[in-house]
Amino acid sequence: MKNKIKHIFGIMALAFIGFSCQDLDRPELGDYPKDASEPGGPLKFYAAFDGTSENVLMNAVDSVRAKFPSNNPLKSIDGIKGKAVQGERYKYIKYSSANDFAQSAGSFTVSVWAQKSQMQTNHIFSMPAAQGYHWSGGSMFLLTEGSVASPTVKFFVKDKTGEKWFEWLNANSPTGIYNGQWHHLAFVYDGKTSTMTMYVDGQAHPFKPVWTNHGNIVLEPSKITGLKIGAGPQEFTAQEISNNGDDWLKNSFVGGIDQFRMYSTALSQAEIQTLFNQKR
Repeated sequence: MKNKIKHIFGIMALAFIGFSCQDLDRPELGDYPKDASEPGGPLKFYAAFDGTSENVLMNAVDSVRAKFPSNNPLKSIDGIKGKAVQGERYKYIKYSSANDFAQSAGSFTVSVWAQKSQMQTNHIFSMPAAQGYHWSGGSMFLLTEGSVASPTVKFFVKDKTGEKWFEWLNANSPTGIYNGQWHHLAFVYDGKTSTMTMYVDGQAHPFKPVWTNHGNIVLEPSKITGLKIGAGPQEFTAQEISNNGDDWLKNSFVGGIDQFRMYSTALSQAEIQTLFNQKR
């Protein structure tokens, strides 16, 4: 009997040690939206913003590696599917990284559902960089500006060997995307062709800018300081905010954001169409 009691207490001690070594910040599997991709697959980061708990960090958790943001001041709204977040001036969601996206994104895809009607130069997402890395303060960002009638979209990339602005403006403007309705936007860079394709609601935009002879993107993870959803790469000071500051490299997105995804592969048109059709 004495040996049996010792055996039981030994098992309980091991269980306690195992529990204490777990990452307690990671939710149970049923507590956050999941996707078909497992860690190590092409989907590197995915925030559905579908959480409805009182824990605002859990509501914005990345579903690939259960990465929590360090802050989430954005309000939850009805999205294209489930819940979404409403962008607000001087506010954004911040993560320590986009998991291993920067390490593996030779070709890549960024996919998001966005809703915008207030006209201001601002950013759907950005990957800020260390001070002195680039004058913009970022390694990658998605900038929206222009007008309701003539939207402008600019996707910026700075990597180890150069920088490129992929731009859709003027005659190549993606008209209709600032009408206050949800639209699916996807940006697919193919390292084999050095071409960026923008998809709007499942359809490829006819203008496809080329980073001539560049090939695969080579991001520098050691220079990237985080991932911001809903703001540019630079930061407003408290004084700038109190003075109603406006800066195109700092501004926060003032529309809805839903189903934010980052892939380390160039998705096909059929795959983009599936994301649109399934509201993912």
